Amino acid sequence: MDKFVWPVRVYYEDTDSGGVVYYANYLKFMERARTEWLRAHGFEQDALLRDQRLMFAVRSLSIDYQQPAHFNDLLAVVSRVVEARGATLVFEQTVERDPSAQVLCAARVRVACIDAQTFRARRIPRELLGERGGDVGDP
Repeated sequence: MDKFVWPVRVYYEDTDSGGVVYYANYLKFMERARTEWLRAHGFEQDALLRDQRLMFAVRSLSIDYQQPAHFNDLLAVVSRVVEARGATLVFEQTVERDPSAQVLCAARVRVACIDAQTFRARRIPRELLGERGGDVGDP
């Protein structure tokens, strides 16, 4: 699927005492980008929960930190869905310094679609996958 880019500015609260982004905050940036990806495709998480009893949960991730971001940097979180199968979405996400596109960290995030009442895996609705309605395959 096409890449989705979401901008983020590094605020003081995102950094440690040295002005460097605290490592766990990259995960927050990526989470927000996945939420904005859904929103850009016409889906709100609260509506999915209310109307379809559907939620998403991170099942696994791997992340590689390459360079630090600093206070007041403008970043871009780039997200691509590289696999959509059954109840699973796999995202490849990078946090890049904007506008140079220098990759600061890269992650592969496996997200499970789950039923909000049972917390069991649930097939991703076709409408959420767009016209593909099935596997995404390779990017």
